[in-house]
Amino acid sequence: MRIISCNVNGVRSAEKKGFFTWLARQRADVVCLQETKAQEAQLHAGFYPQGYHCYYFDAQKKGYSGVALYSKVKPDAISRGLGWERADNEGRYIQADFGQLSVASFYLPSGSASEERHQAKLKFMEQLMEVLTSMRRKKREYIICGDWNTVHREIDIKNFKGNQKNSGCTPAERQWIDDLFNKGGWVDAFREVDARAEQYTWWSNRGEARAKNVGWRIDYQIITPGLKATVRKAAIYKEQWFSDHAPLSIDYALDVAV
Repeated sequence: MRIISCNVNGVRSAEKKGFFTWLARQRADVVCLQETKAQEAQLHAGFYPQGYHCYYFDAQKKGYSGVALYSKVKPDAISRGLGWERADNEGRYIQADFGQLSVASFYLPSGSASEERHQAKLKFMEQLMEVLTSMRRKKREYIICGDWNTVHREIDIKNFKGNQKNSGCTPAERQWIDDLFNKGGWVDAFREVDARAEQYTWWSNRGEARAKNVGWRIDYQIITPGLKATVRKAAIYKEQWFSDHAPLSIDYALDVAV
């Protein structure tokens, strides 16, 4: 099973840059998009790729946030939202169930705009940890794909020391990711098959960051430990640019309906 995850920074913008033409060649079983920035009523047939069952969860605010999930196999069920107002009004989580496997597209808020937004992000993360802890108690396997807006370790960001006070790289946020993996038992699927430094998924639009590879790895596929042995290979696609993020593709030794 191949799963592709990408923050498209506006699905209509990504479409104009060739995202769906590229996607048609990728043989993905499930596709998870974040920051779609559109209301579904604004989308034409091209945003429903042929051969996929397509689901969107839009933010109430137009042109903001939003997630989507495409699947070649029709899911047993689709659920939208995490169960609290901010997450659900902003369209940040959509989940597809296939037998005992759940695949989700998730978009964690950014806190980079202001200290107020950073504090709101930390509160969101606190609530999210409760949800993720609850998921681990269920007799299900999960693959949660998305933009988590947080680096984990020094190897995941070009300028580690210079970003310690910037949202997305603060000690508190990185400790949260540590706790997610070490205490919560969740697994960073990418790191199961690629331990190299400088494997970034996001670059600022400023200062030739892409050309100089001054990036951050903030896009993850986070999985339950029962899936750890199924991770086969991972790739970050950087030959074309559809947004300020690169698509993350991971192959699993799984049928889509586990």
